[in-house]
Amino acid sequence: MNKPPNRSIGVVAQQTGCSVPTIRYYEEIGLLPPGPRTDAGRRVYGDAAIGRLTFIRRCRDFGFSIDQVRELVSLVDEPDRPCIEVREIAARHLEQVREKLAELQALEASMTQFVNSCDTACAGGAAIDCAILEDLSERPQRSASPACCAP
Repeated sequence: MNKPPNRSIGVVAQQTGCSVPTIRYYEEIGLLPPGPRTDAGRRVYGDAAIGRLTFIRRCRDFGFSIDQVRELVSLVDEPDRPCIEVREIAARHLEQVREKLAELQALEASMTQFVNSCDTACAGGAAIDCAILEDLSERPQRSASPACCAP
């Protein structure tokens, strides 16, 4: 049986690895129900809050967005919903992770070229002659533009 809520927000933060402001934020956006208040007006939390925060924290550790976490929390709260809904959320997130990984691999290749060009062309010389600075000053070709800067 669960103990009555008796943990302060600071204790809950220590037990879950969430910061106090993060816990308050999760309450504010509705991911975590606010804990009941003591006679002195302080919020207290019980095992259910610890479990919910642990779940949210694990979701965030895996990179799920707040909206995805909200969907997953709703599935926890409605356990009769089909598991395939959870799988679909995870599959969409996996695709996003793979896209980011491809972007990071492209970035790694570009950075490797920068470093190698510096090693062969100018390492040890003046910054004004640095191949990396020169490359960064050139306008990229349309196909090589990063998504953030594409027209």
